[in-house]
Amino acid sequence: MLRLRIFALALLLTPAASAYAAPLMPSSTPTMEDVDPGVDHTGRDKDLPSELRRQSVYYRTEQPPGTIIVNTADRYLYLIMGNGVALRYGVGVGRDGFQWGGIQKISLKREWPDWVPPPEMIARQPYLPRWMAGGPGNPLGARAMNLGGTVYRIHGTNAPETIGQAVSSGCFRLVNDDVIDLYSRVPLGTKVMVQHQ
Repeated sequence: MLRLRIFALALLLTPAASAYAAPLMPSSTPTMEDVDPGVDHTGRDKDLPSELRRQSVYYRTEQPPGTIIVNTADRYLYLIMGNGVALRYGVGVGRDGFQWGGIQKISLKREWPDWVPPPEMIARQPYLPRWMAGGPGNPLGARAMNLGGTVYRIHGTNAPETIGQAVSSGCFRLVNDDVIDLYSRVPLGTKVMVQHQ
């Protein structure tokens, strides 16, 4: 334990620490089975490479605890916990031409949401359904959190291979395990900072 404290102090005192997020101990947060027992799910945290799995990291920021920071270049979402610590989640981000940056707030939260593709998406992909019921096969996955009055969301996915990739139309996707965990931690009105570099 003493070695861990010395290591943590060394990280916080080094100049590079402000841009560095180092892993802490593994998170003991709920899994899909804990939250929705008896349902066969895809998109689990364990389906991800270790660097994209949810974990506590050292993260220096002036933002208050509870803030979400999405770094689209690094393909991580950080939930600021305070005292130089954040929960880091691997995310899929917008593909070329669909990246964006700015500040929004979580304006709506839904469990197993229905999917209604926005008109802009239907114009690009007219073969899409106009509505799809929520459930394990839905592209929004287990949870969705709308960002302000935009068409963008933080949502789940049943395709863990898309995490760490630039594949979406501007939304941020997490595996279902992770979006359930994040959803349980953040209320409506949570500040979301999207850093696009």
